Amino acid sequence: EVQLLESGGGLVQPGGSLRLSCAASGFIFKDYGMSWVRQSSGKGLEWISSINIGGTNTYYDDSVKGRFTIFRDDAKNTLSLQMNSLKNEDTATYYCSLGWGLGGSRGQGTQVTVTS
Repeated sequence: EVQLLESGGGLVQPGGSLRLSCAASGFIFKDYGMSWVRQSSGKGLEWISSINIGGTNTYYDDSVKGRFTIFRDDAKNTLSLQMNSLKNEDTATYYCSLGWGLGGSRGQGTQVTVTS
C-alpha cells in the first residue's frame, strides 16, 4: 500500500522559508517520478513541481519558479520541497504525489500559512 506522509508545514511571515518533507513507503520510491501539489481554500488542486527518476530534472509552475526547489533522497525514500520567499498566495495544503501531475496517490497533506 502506497503511503505518503508530509510534514514541515506551519505559519510563516511573507518572505520567510519552510522546508516540506514527504516520507514515502509501500512502493519502490526510486522508480517513480514525484510531485508536489497544493490546494488553497476554495480552489482546486494545483500542480506546483515535479522531479524525475534519479532527480536529474525538475519542473516548476511559473508561480513558484525561482522560489521553490524540489529534491529527493532515494536512500531515505524522501521527497522534499524547499520554499523560499513565501507569499500570502502560497497559503495552502501541500501534498506530495506519486508520479506526475494531479492524478497520483497523495498523503494527507501539510498546511502552510503565510501571513503577517
